[in-house]
Amino acid sequence: METKTVVEIEKAAQILKLLGDKTRLSMMKLMEHSECCVCEFVDIYGASQPAISQHLRKLRDVGLVRERRKGQWIFYSLNKESENYHFILSILASIPSQDQRLKELEEKGLRINCCE
Repeated sequence: METKTVVEIEKAAQILKLLGDKTRLSMMKLMEHSECCVCEFVDIYGASQPAISQHLRKLRDVGLVRERRKGQWIFYSLNKESENYHFILSILASIPSQDQRLKELEEKGLRINCCE
């Protein structure tokens, strides 16, 4: 039984370490209710596509997000099948909404058609 507790604590520590980066934490909050394209994150954060992809790869590698390909574009969302999904939701519940960032993209005409 003690081994299981250590594994759970190690997994929680790994997740918290990943979410200790404010960009990744904000990205997770954005994906809480919406699927997002890499290009949207590039516009929101003003970061390069490789930098955004690196953040998403780290989140995907531990199973926190899933990706869906549509042609050459990749869309990301929270992985609701993850064994840590409820833990992630409990963390995100304490984080301020990031929906304004998506609204700003919509107002610029970049939210819906940027990857079509």
